[in-house]
Amino acid sequence: MMAEDPIEIPCRLGTSAHREVILGFAPARLLSALSFADVLNEDTGRGYQRRFNEKHSLDFRRYIQEPNSSTIPLTFNLRPSPEGAWRLRKEAQGNAILEIIPSAGKVMVQVDCQHRLGFLNDVNVSLPFMSFLGLDEHAEMEIFSIINSKAKGLNNSLLDYHAAALAADLGKDRPELYIALQLNSNAESPWCRQLDLGGKFTSGMMRRASLRTMQKAVKRFLTLTRILRTETPETAAEAVISFWAAVATVLPEAWKSPRSYLINKGIGVYALMTIAADLFLENPHQPCDKKFYVSRLSEFLSDVDWSRTGPMKGLGGLGGVPSVVAIVRQARSKRALKVVARG
Repeated sequence: MMAEDPIEIPCRLGTSAHREVILGFAPARLLSALSFADVLNEDTGRGYQRRFNEKHSLDFRRYIQEPNSSTIPLTFNLRPSPEGAWRLRKEAQGNAILEIIPSAGKVMVQVDCQHRLGFLNDVNVSLPFMSFLGLDEHAEMEIFSIINSKAKGLNNSLLDYHAAALAADLGKDRPELYIALQLNSNAESPWCRQLDLGGKFTSGMMRRASLRTMQKAVKRFLTLTRILRTETPETAAEAVISFWAAVATVLPEAWKSPRSYLINKGIGVYALMTIAADLFLENPHQPCDKKFYVSRLSEFLSDVDWSRTGPMKGLGGLGGVPSVVAIVRQARSKRALKVVARG
């Protein structure tokens, strides 16, 4: 069997700051055929890029075929390839030839060009590109995150997920993010696989809130309780998971219908984390487990109208959280007064 003739792309060899790169030009359709976007798969945890935006990509397809159009270089990475799918043949005076075996398929990762290349699979226009050479996935994610950290439209939850993946000790460095991710991954949590991380996920899976929303709500709980002064992030995570498991138990109808009730929306999540702090601070010498939270929440939480048409109608955002907290605390006070009166 004869060996395949490689695809050859002339390049220039150089450095981008402290990383070796190649610069070159190639038809859009060829670059599209040889590359892929490593989109975060929320079910497996692999990948790191945002979900594909068809409108963004179609807009660029129309633009790049117009007279006088142009673009900055596309950014790729050629990951290490022990199978010899690609190699760089260096020549004189900084020139090089990138050789790719046709049967190897998509060997270039789209670090910063996913939406520009998305619908250019049949377009012959020449495009400039830069490619890193042999970065592993961790280094590639780090560069992507730095390039896109201020990009308009990039999902904040996806950036948070990158921070988690890149952190040396997440529980110590970003405990609120660590706990939010525990809520999304722990099987005992009603939020398990329910938070939107900014990637793609199994069709039909419900996403109730974003990772960024939950992270900010957990930070509120940590600030109010100061739990990390005496407990580990792992213990704090257990307390938060137990609280939300109790909420889902006490308010089963509202939990099962997130579009009709506010407990899963930002304003409800922030407010309930405040109530969680209230209960935690009242119980300093006993474990705040699910049984504890169920016993306390069952006394008053079902008295609150969490529907979109009730007293919380029109409230939204962080500005509405104090009003929701006041409504919940008032319901608790009324129930306590009734108990005293009966006594």
